[in-house]
Amino acid sequence: MLQAGLQTALRMIYPPQCLACGGLVDQEHGLCAACFAETPFVTGLVCDLCGVPLPGVSEDRVQCDDCMAIGRPWIWGRAPLRYDGVARKLVLALKHGDRHDIVDTAADWMVGSVPQPLASDTVVVPVPLHLTRLLKRRYNQSALLAQALARKLDLQFCPDALRRHRRTASLDGKSRAARFAEVADAITHTPRGAQHLKNRPVLLIDDVMTSGATLAACALACHTAQSREICVMVLARVAKAA
Repeated sequence: MLQAGLQTALRMIYPPQCLACGGLVDQEHGLCAACFAETPFVTGLVCDLCGVPLPGVSEDRVQCDDCMAIGRPWIWGRAPLRYDGVARKLVLALKHGDRHDIVDTAADWMVGSVPQPLASDTVVVPVPLHLTRLLKRRYNQSALLAQALARKLDLQFCPDALRRHRRTASLDGKSRAARFAEVADAITHTPRGAQHLKNRPVLLIDDVMTSGATLAACALACHTAQSREICVMVLARVAKAA
């Protein structure tokens, strides 16, 4: 009774705000009607390996041209959002704006995009930041998403399974080949990762996928640790508008 009263008082003092625009909403950690309508959720046919939206309709799992050309070291990949508009705004706010309030809702969207049940022994692993970047930013947004996702799916979360032992340059503006070259051999599994990843399936988590180069480096590190099947999930997928 007292707790309910306190919550009511807090809502009067601090009414719920839209995660994107800051306008008033009915529920905590939600979007207003206008922002929700402008959020590019991924629906319909997608590439089974990278989650990019595809034209047409099919009951079978399909792959985009990029995935057929370069291959992927994982068995499926998904993203609930296309990296554009409101979605891009939310990702950047989480990544650079200390907006941890976005995490829980983002994780709900990601859970909703999981295409099939995950094995109960799956380990949820975030893409790591280099130590210097982590110290500057103070948190790893991919780890926040991975932790929330693991909690919602009742899976083990292993934040330090992988390590970025070499600081890589920003991948923004680089070609696909340059992206893959930049992160090659930059990520390895840790001793703790070797223990937790061996003979277990892995769900890799990142905030955004562009070329998939960083996720590929992480997946290869998991394979080196003798993981079983690897899947990837990101909050937003860079893709051309349909």
